[in-house]
Amino acid sequence: QVQPVESGGGFVQAGGSLRLSCAVSGLGWNFLDIRWFRQATGKEREMVATITLGGVTNYADSGKGRFIISRDNTKNTVYLQMNSLKPEDTAVYSCNVDAWRPGQRATYWGQGTQVTVSS
Repeated sequence: QVQPVESGGGFVQAGGSLRLSCAVSGLGWNFLDIRWFRQATGKEREMVATITLGGVTNYADSGKGRFIISRDNTKNTVYLQMNSLKPEDTAVYSCNVDAWRPGQRATYWGQGTQVTVSS
């Protein structure tokens, strides 16, 4: 089974930075595209950033110029560096992983980590 585990959330003042981590485990699986999503209270979940196995990145407009997604394939870990945080970045941030092994492909979600940005 594949298990993404997020960490690094917390409370920060506006203008500050946080780095989120998503560590993925799963014996025998390969991890393809990995995405960060976020969901604020009362709002729909939205994609924040995506990174492919080869390192190609894509960002939602809300994070362009402020967020950086990266991955360390030797550690099966994806990071989201968030700078110049705004109160509207407050949300639960979750990791979404496309995983593959011979004969099977599936998508897995982590439990999420809370990010709170105060004004």
